[in-house]
Amino acid sequence: MYEHSSTHPADTTTPADQTALMTRHPQSPFRRTVWRTVLPAVAAAGLSVAGFTGFAHGSEVGSAAADGHSATAGKLSHASSARTVRAAGTGSVRQAGTADFPTWGTRWVVHATADSDSPAVGMINKTAPGQDRITADYQIDTGRKVCEGSSCSTFMAHLTGPVSGFLSVVAVDIPQDRLPGVPVQGGGGQPQPQPGGSREEMLNRAATWLTANNGAQVPYSQAKVWKDGYRQDCSGYVSMALGLPTPGTNTVGLATNRGITRPISVGELRPGDLLIDASGDNNTRHVVIFEKWNNDAHSSYTAYEQRGDHGTDHRTLTYGLPGGDAEFKPYRPVKFGD
Repeated sequence: MYEHSSTHPADTTTPADQTALMTRHPQSPFRRTVWRTVLPAVAAAGLSVAGFTGFAHGSEVGSAAADGHSATAGKLSHASSARTVRAAGTGSVRQAGTADFPTWGTRWVVHATADSDSPAVGMINKTAPGQDRITADYQIDTGRKVCEGSSCSTFMAHLTGPVSGFLSVVAVDIPQDRLPGVPVQGGGGQPQPQPGGSREEMLNRAATWLTANNGAQVPYSQAKVWKDGYRQDCSGYVSMALGLPTPGTNTVGLATNRGITRPISVGELRPGDLLIDASGDNNTRHVVIFEKWNNDAHSSYTAYEQRGDHGTDHRTLTYGLPGGDAEFKPYRPVKFGD
């Protein structure tokens, strides 16, 4: 058994259905004009929108643009209830500019990062069109246009519910190409960690999870995110310590993304460097944060980690050393600039 436990110690789970992003019926130009132009004015006036839900669908068109959201061919009843911009269960019209928004269509993939090629972490409207409302705390202009029909956007929204992750704003049932009233972070592509930032700052952030849970360690989970927005598994924890975008990249991303780390030798390890096993599956993949050597012989070291069956820990390890787990390889975060 691995020292870091065999109970899902590390990685983000990936839903089995990653390729089916969404399906829909297209809208006629008249219907889209009504929804994209007239409805916001009606909603702003506080009037009922029930009378605007009876327009017929237009003729079917092709799938989304190849450089953005891919769409599975098929048909979807674009239910009028998904287009009324009403708060579920209340019948009242929601004002644009809040952090709570309706969606449309089905099977929109929620991604781990603001890159639409990043791993899937969940799905919106999995079984019915417009069934989920989303909440978002910020959005990113990726510079990569996603289109479905005549709706296009370069923005990815960072969701805080019902799934944590990133979703194309095209999936949101609003007339704008971005979420009104929601802060924009970054621009011109997915934000990358910037050079600079000290090793001491990283280790200090890593230490915060040891007592963040009312004096106890943050519990381990691949499915949950902590109060700071980061996933509660090992790669989410390291992403938090490095200051990467929430909810954090996965273990493979930490090892292979040269905008985040670069390989080094064991002898080069310094405080804040990483030891990563990225070659197994999500029962064995793991990453820890090197803090210091425990002796002159370099036979063990002290590290921070987020491990299964325990949560955040600060302990002696031998991963990657002679006599230890040889699958672990050393990496240096490029943000340290050395």
